Amino acid sequence: MASALPSAFASPSAFAPPGFSSAPTEVRPSLLPSTPLLRGAAELASELGARQTFEFLLGRHLDANPRQYTLTPADLAGLMADLAGPARTVLDPACGTGALLRAAAPDGPAPRPEQADQRLHAQDAVPDLAALTGLRLALHTRAGTRAAAGDTLRADAFPELRADAVLCHPPFNERNWGHDELAYDARWEYGFPARTESELAWVQHALARLRDGGTAVLLMPPAAASRRSGRRVRADLLRRGALRAVVALPVGAAPPYNIALHLWVLRRPDKAPAQPEVLLADVGQFAGEGRGGPDWRAVRDAVLDAWRDFDGAGRLDERPGLARSLPVIALLDDDVDLSPARHLPPPTAADGAGRLTDVRERLGETLRLAADLTPAPAHDPAQPAPRWPLTTVGELVRGGALVVRTGTHGGHARVPVLTDHDVLSGTGPSGTLPESDEEPVLTEPGDVVVPVLGGGSVARVVDDATAGAALGRNLVLLRPDQAALDPWFLAGFLRGTANNRQASSYASTATRLDVRRLQLPRLPLDAQHRYGARFRALDEFDRALKRAGRLGDQLVRGMYDGLTDGSVAPD
Repeated sequence: MASALPSAFASPSAFAPPGFSSAPTEVRPSLLPSTPLLRGAAELASELGARQTFEFLLGRHLDANPRQYTLTPADLAGLMADLAGPARTVLDPACGTGALLRAAAPDGPAPRPEQADQRLHAQDAVPDLAALTGLRLALHTRAGTRAAAGDTLRADAFPELRADAVLCHPPFNERNWGHDELAYDARWEYGFPARTESELAWVQHALARLRDGGTAVLLMPPAAASRRSGRRVRADLLRRGALRAVVALPVGAAPPYNIALHLWVLRRPDKAPAQPEVLLADVGQFAGEGRGGPDWRAVRDAVLDAWRDFDGAGRLDERPGLARSLPVIALLDDDVDLSPARHLPPPTAADGAGRLTDVRERLGETLRLAADLTPAPAHDPAQPAPRWPLTTVGELVRGGALVVRTGTHGGHARVPVLTDHDVLSGTGPSGTLPESDEEPVLTEPGDVVVPVLGGGSVARVVDDATAGAALGRNLVLLRPDQAALDPWFLAGFLRGTANNRQASSYASTATRLDVRRLQLPRLPLDAQHRYGARFRALDEFDRALKRAGRLGDQLVRGMYDGLTDGSVAPD
């Protein structure tokens, strides 16, 4: 069903909710929805509701085609919408699945006055994505929505639009963007982009679709800030006051996850600034730990605080290592390099030395803790291994000793989400839930959470710090009756390598764990507590080793940086 989702929505205007319109699209017979597909979708919608069904099917489709689409994470989309500010008319000319426009639309019961009668405009070169975005926005927002399919640069669907805000995650590094046929296009007010500068074509398209004083926020590759082929366009954007800020994001903020992408904030000039300055910020220090992605709360607070102070005053005092504003004239050299890291003052030597001292002390404490937690020697290997009677998770569920819940694809609760990456890396909840009518599964102390994809033997016991988070996708929650089953005993035996191997099934590209087939011994509660205490100590040792590794990396990197920038003396 999931793989056929775009086919079912190839002609959305025939059955879209009121307020949705789409540019006419020819529907080939091979793309017409099948009767079983529609019947299955209708049955699911009657059970879950339209919004939740749509998000479920969309999630399944995206999971099945991870390389086909470039997605904008919800946290990043929210930050971009906040930088643009409340807007009545919003355009996304490369809409993908509509994440940016969803973030820009009000989701509360009463929108701000400037968002009343909001109009959303979406275009994408892929007809399926334009249709998906139109339906998604019509289901999730009160705004009027127009979605169109077509190549935005070559066939703009909204040539007369003058929007309050433009949000865009354009395709990167495209050579075939229309350089030859668009040489005399009126949109190139700031200079004709080179063939290798497709991103600067998208920047100028966004400015051309703004009203005077309107704001555009674009996600950009870092090379766009420094390539020599784009320096003339960058220089004119600066001279005329159109480029207001460049923000370097942490690595892992959005695909491609191995590159620290930039945000460009632009404003269509309604008058020439008297003393133009541009904001440069770098929040790469908030990259986070493990696979959980950036510390989005810290990123959001730092970026919005710097932007609002700068936007209100037209300048920003230096914030060492984080942000500053520079006069435009200071950037108009031969390179016009806008990379924030090249212009930001480093942290003061005292700050850097203080941080290194703190990291060193924390590393020493962690290493001492790890030494204290080192497991005791094993018992005499000559002793025979015990032979327990075994049971399975499925049998415990049927007997009432366990409750099994699976992660949701959406929810209406505004709570952090525990993702499978969080469980695997041992970090705190880092995800967010798409809005839907579904009731999220909230964790409680003593729950055991198990990832079902990837083939690893991992089980995490929920503590007080994690309790209350929503359970994310690809996770199974086991809630034991603690009068009959010790949570740490349960989690410890579920982590056994042989146990996981016998409960796993293998597809061509992934390994999936059938949690109900996992085994554990039938032991009295007092024996469970003894095993549970041992497993808990092992878990603390494991976390101490990981923490020591991260602190060690920070100390080594800080020492290299300090020695090379002069903030640390060799003696």
